[in-house]
Amino acid sequence: MSLLGLSLAGISGPLAKSHSQGKFSDAEIEATIKAKLAKSKIGKDGFQVHVKEGIATWTGSTSVMQHKGAATRMAKAAGAIHVLNNIKVSGDAADKGGLPGQPRRALVKAN
Repeated sequence: MSLLGLSLAGISGPLAKSHSQGKFSDAEIEATIKAKLAKSKIGKDGFQVHVKEGIATWTGSTSVMQHKGAATRMAKAAGAIHVLNNIKVSGDAADKGGLPGQPRRALVKAN
């Protein structure tokens, strides 16, 4: 196959059948998540992730509420079909508000 006169053969090996169908193996999804985690700010929290049957399961704890959501988004972006997020948010972060059941606080500027 060529694109703009360049041969694409040999650039990379043939795609795995799962890639051509848009699906990835558990090992591929987990490796992708772990690579993203290593480059991310949330990687410092020491979260653990395991993927089985396309379901990513997160464990660990954090003092930053947004890191829990970031972990879920990261797993979805890596190809997980579902995410079980068992990351615990510390009491200090919960005291600042924003957890389910607590009202959000917004700063409204007067014109």
